[in-house]
Amino acid sequence: MPLQNRVTPLGELIAVPERGLVYGNRGCLHDAGGRIRRSWQVKRWIACRLEFRDRHRAHPMPPGRYTGLFFLDEATAFAAGHRPCAECRREDYNRFMAIAGERRADDLDGRLHDERLGPRSQEALDEVPDGAFVLVDGEPWLVLGDGLRRWTPGGYAERQGRPPTRDGPYSGDDPRGAACRLERRRAVPPRQRGGTTETTPMTPASSSSSTLSTSQSRPSSRISSPSLTR
Repeated sequence: MPLQNRVTPLGELIAVPERGLVYGNRGCLHDAGGRIRRSWQVKRWIACRLEFRDRHRAHPMPPGRYTGLFFLDEATAFAAGHRPCAECRREDYNRFMAIAGERRADDLDGRLHDERLGPRSQEALDEVPDGAFVLVDGEPWLVLGDGLRRWTPGGYAERQGRPPTRDGPYSGDDPRGAACRLERRRAVPPRQRGGTTETTPMTPASSSSSTLSTSQSRPSSRISSPSLTR
């Protein structure tokens, strides 16, 4: 039975077999029976590597500890409201802080939390950066080049051209949007960037797996494991 610890671009937690390429947490969300009881516990929502210093968890939902979450890719983690971890992804964290113009993690996390709880923005799609998501009929689609790709837990599905305007997850002053503008396509694994309408799934592992490591190919060493205190 898959655990309810896979995160959509809208920040929702779903139970599906696929796991993904990015790990993270937002505090302890589950009860002693492994059932999700809240959508967040702390304002510090982080995105981590799947592998880091040989650390290992026997289970993603140990009693009283943080809930291990999984994302399809970094673009999904950004859209869901998670920022790079300061320990296992220090370089990415420093770059994100510089883009956001913040010096303290608490200040950044408070700002991101206000964005998460606020209304979604609406922008002309030619102003939305690659790696961001927009809503089409209530479903998240990835902005990539001159088109959109529909998000699914196992990868990106069909492609369509950019319509004039859609609701998006970022407001104008949200540092996640600024990060996407500067990072451009880095948040989307290379296998997802092709110009064809076919998309290869991310070869994910099970979300109920007892290990955080994966032998599946990763897009780069940037995306790899958990450090869950920063």
